[in-house]
Order: sequence, then C-alpha cells, then structure tokens
Amino acid sequence: MKEISINGTVRADLGKKAAKEIRKNGGVPCVIYGEKKDENGLPEALHFTVCEKEINKLIYTPHIYLVNINIDGTEHKAILKEVQFHPVKDNVLHVDFLEVHAEKPIVMGVPIAPEGLAEGVRAGGRLMCMVRKINVKALYSAIPEKLIIDVTKLQLGKSIKVGDLQFEGLLSFAPSR
Repeated sequence: MKEISINGTVRADLGKKAAKEIRKNGGVPCVIYGEKKDENGLPEALHFTVCEKEINKLIYTPHIYLVNINIDGTEHKAILKEVQFHPVKDNVLHVDFLEVHAEKPIVMGVPIAPEGLAEGVRAGGRLMCMVRKINVKALYSAIPEKLIIDVTKLQLGKSIKVGDLQFEGLLSFAPSR
C-alpha cells in the first residue's frame, strides 16, 4: 500500500463555530479514532486540523494510502475512514481517520482492476464492472494497492461473484457499498 504524510495541529475548540472558523481559514477539521479509551471505557478521539490543500492530495485520487499523520510532533499511522463534503460546493467539510496497528486487522475498501480480454467481449459483448471497490479485512501490511481479477474466461451473460474470488493474505472480503 502506498504511503502519504500529512501534518496537523491539535484542535482546542470543538463545535460548529470552531469548525466554521477553521474552514474559513483554509483548514479542514479532522478526527482520528484509535485504541485509546477513557476512564469509562469509551473510545477517545483526537481532534486536529489539516490544511485543505494537503488533504486534497489524499482524497481526490483513485489510490488507497496508509497515512502518516504528524500532529504537533506525534506520529500516527492511519487510514482514511470517511469524508464529508459540502452538498453544494463539493469542498471537504470533515475527515475521519482510523488509527492502525501492526497486529490488529482492519476493514478497508480496495479498488479492483480487471485483467485480460473476456471471451464475452470477443464475442461482441461489453464488460461491466458493477463494483469499483471490495471491502477486505486484513492486517494493514497485507492489504494490496488493488485487487487484480482475471476476466479472460468470462462468457457472454456471465458474472464473477465476490464470494468466488480468492486472494492470498486477506481474512475476508465483501462488496463495497
């Protein structure tokens, strides 16, 4: 998996007003969820801010990345979990990250890449990919950049089901929604 580094600063003020002010100054409010728990056993989140130009390199790409986040000198390894966009302007409003650890498996959407010329296409048909990503569960070090699917034996009117696929090193997978 490719890696990308971004820098952030911890947010002291939380809420709507603070988030609006951050966006007005060219930043994006972000949260990183991890293993850390508070005294009640609830998960603790780290709120921080990233420059919009830096986060756009991560979001507007077809690739998946392991994100090295430097928050005021502290390093965190994470993956992109969710992005919220403005409904009209389409700019990034908020980003959620999930902290990863070498020994704990994660679920992540991995893009698929059909390979080969299908027999159905040679017979005059069209290859249609109904799913662009497949959710896989594995250790972050075992997740590939893309899942290569061989379509050479695919006949006219036939399909490949996600349950029929086999990939080495992945614990489980399902179609992405």
